[in-house]
Amino acid sequence: MIPETRLAQPEPFEFDSESQAGFSPHSFTMLSRVAESIYWMARYVERAENIARFIDVNITFTLDAGDNDFGQWEPLIQITGDEEYYAEYYKKHDHLSVIQFLAFDPKYVNSLISSLNMARENARTVREAIPSEVWEQLNELYHFVRGTEASGTTLEGLAEFFQKVKQHSHLYSGLLDATMSRGDGWHFANMGRMIERADKTSRLLDVKYYTLLPKVSDVNTTIDDLQWSALLRSVSGFEMYRKRFHAITVQRVAEFLVRDPVFPRSCRFCLGQALESLRAIIENGQARETNSAIEKLTALKVHLDELDMRNTIDCGMHEFIDDFQLRLNDVGAAIFETYFDRAQLDLIPLVSEQSQ
Repeated sequence: MIPETRLAQPEPFEFDSESQAGFSPHSFTMLSRVAESIYWMARYVERAENIARFIDVNITFTLDAGDNDFGQWEPLIQITGDEEYYAEYYKKHDHLSVIQFLAFDPKYVNSLISSLNMARENARTVREAIPSEVWEQLNELYHFVRGTEASGTTLEGLAEFFQKVKQHSHLYSGLLDATMSRGDGWHFANMGRMIERADKTSRLLDVKYYTLLPKVSDVNTTIDDLQWSALLRSVSGFEMYRKRFHAITVQRVAEFLVRDPVFPRSCRFCLGQALESLRAIIENGQARETNSAIEKLTALKVHLDELDMRNTIDCGMHEFIDDFQLRLNDVGAAIFETYFDRAQLDLIPLVSEQSQ
């Protein structure tokens, strides 16, 4: 599994009257810090929500199976790509160890609590650029998670906790969409959360595909409805899947999660939304019309548009998803170079400056 992308601690800075008014091309180098903080704020909240989703669906598997440690927990570590790091600090893959690592371990940079801490710190540096309600909700979510521990809590209690984390995250997203003007700031936030969401959907499908279907010979057989239904529910997609397909099969679940054009958590839909926001940013004059970010994101979206899922499964789902995650990481690197790398920004003239 490809390791997740990470961001160093954001640098604090002071807003002036011009920067508070919007993303002015005359101060774009400084305002790239605003854009970067908003982008990563959104990515980290989305990352935290998806951690809650992964754990919640595994708790459902566990409770249905009547066994706390029946082999469904190790794949959650594989999703992160940080198996070696986990092995340094944890001796087994029981539910308490995995939940502690993924949700509550402050030393692990991609844990739920660490992700929320980074989201909160990024938001703190740009409080003047985001609605106060968004900041307050993010702060409330952080303190809610910080005040909880895995040890001593029943699985039923943990399930309720992670459901509340998702509800808090949905409230944050709703406030972001309902109160933030559709300027560059919102588009950077939307681009960040959609890229993160596409990454996490692919990771969940990759690990669950091989957990639930370990044999190549089983690819075209009927799949256990309970387990695959739980997988769809982990992305809040069960009902929407049923509206499009009747029977639950491997190919159809993969098609739905990777290529569905209208389901909000499919990889294809997420890339389309990220691409729309990137185009809006370019139209506002914050970069050249042709740059590596738009080229790589467009190419990856077209790749999913034209994908034949049956052939992909036959050739290897894991190989496809590894390639997808590498290309998605390349998109993230291109976004950094185009918009956030301040050493490069001073050397690149903006569209608005070229036209003057």
